[in-house]
Amino acid sequence: MLQVNRNDKRPIWQQLLDQAIHNITTGKWPPGELLLPTRELAPLIGVSRSTIQIVYEELFSRGYTVTSRRGGTRVSDWTYATRPSEDAATQGPIPPELPSLNTGIGHLHNWFGNKDHRQVEIDFTPHEPYLDEHFRKNWRHSFLHASTETDLDNWAYGNAYGFLPLREQIQRYLSLERGVHVDVDQIILTSGAQHSIDLIAQALLQEGETVSVEDPGFPAAWMVMKYRRMQVESVPVDEHGLCVDRIHPESKLVYVTPSHQCAVGAIMSEPRRQQLLHMAAEQRFWIVEDDYDSEFRYRGDPLPTLFSQRPQNTLYMMSYSKMVAPGIRLSAIVGSKEAIRQIAQVHELTYRHLPIMEQLTLTHFIEHGHFMRHMRRVRNVYRRRHEAMTKAIIATGLSDHFTLSGVETGLHMLLEADKSFDEEAVTKLAFENGIRVYPLSTYCLESNRKGWVLGFAKVDEAAIEEGIYRLAGMLL
Repeated sequence: MLQVNRNDKRPIWQQLLDQAIHNITTGKWPPGELLLPTRELAPLIGVSRSTIQIVYEELFSRGYTVTSRRGGTRVSDWTYATRPSEDAATQGPIPPELPSLNTGIGHLHNWFGNKDHRQVEIDFTPHEPYLDEHFRKNWRHSFLHASTETDLDNWAYGNAYGFLPLREQIQRYLSLERGVHVDVDQIILTSGAQHSIDLIAQALLQEGETVSVEDPGFPAAWMVMKYRRMQVESVPVDEHGLCVDRIHPESKLVYVTPSHQCAVGAIMSEPRRQQLLHMAAEQRFWIVEDDYDSEFRYRGDPLPTLFSQRPQNTLYMMSYSKMVAPGIRLSAIVGSKEAIRQIAQVHELTYRHLPIMEQLTLTHFIEHGHFMRHMRRVRNVYRRRHEAMTKAIIATGLSDHFTLSGVETGLHMLLEADKSFDEEAVTKLAFENGIRVYPLSTYCLESNRKGWVLGFAKVDEAAIEEGIYRLAGMLL
């Protein structure tokens, strides 16, 4: 008999339903057993008939009972399994082993320098830009506007290409600032460089095809490609950028950071650029041009993009991670209409579209001039910090014992050591003395080059000078 517990906070119908389901699933009420009519059961339990009707309707809707006009309500042919063993009850399916995933994540953690989460006094991170209260105030203003005054239609399922007004702002920016002139349907929005590379791999490559990447270079590029089961080949980098003549002859894609090489900081020379463009045209492979921080150039104007010279073969990647903040997770791929259409189809199938709130906020942030004012402000900050870093490295004598490169563009520079140098020991010693530096080896696929990638965007001038002098004391 079902019973009501007046001290139970659950609704009475829920108590009775749970008891009935328990009786059925444990076999106490076997299949075919006739349940008492509601008018008879209600007074026996001391509840209203409507309460019993709710219970019976719920049992029927969940498939525990069957009803007929003449046969009443009976327990359905419920087949219940025997109770699992104690060990089985506490275990579920075992996830498959994914060596490439585990290796990739481990490498990325080392590259980011977050293997040890302890705080340090001075962190020469090359991964994060400068942010201040001006940014916080203006971003908050744009966010509040986006959340309160946006058309309700924007909250429906969106376009896989991304929010059209934001793509129009990117189109305008690329035309005015980078000399890249495209239609809006040649732009697709993504949630960062890794997302962009993943979409490109899925949309434009076949499993097992060969891709060539810079070495040293951007670890996420080759890790994503490996996870997508591509054959990744490393290509050396020197003071002129990617060694084009070392590209694997079967490559279907070449990933390159020509405006400021991701690790070494070199700018790809014009002869190498032309050599790469000619090779791509002859062998019909994709060039992925990752232009992640070339907006910050300290000598001369920004260099022409590879895309502007060979749009048929080139996919141009830009990101707001360094220009604004990595937390907003917005970036873009620019390419031919056919390539972007195929990437958009993969995006629609696997991700549908990006969250709308960040897109609305960034659109307002750009439209109302906050973005360009932010860029002017941070360029001045970076110029001062770049100068402070360069002067300190020269003044301490570090530049006499190590090779300094990557000083013309971007938010980091390289202090390269001899290959025999104990990079790991110095990195550890610096950490113990309150300084986090980023070893070049974490950027290497097969290369054995040594040194430290030193970012200056998040370190003020006084801390830069202090950190470099401390580092020099350890190295010299």
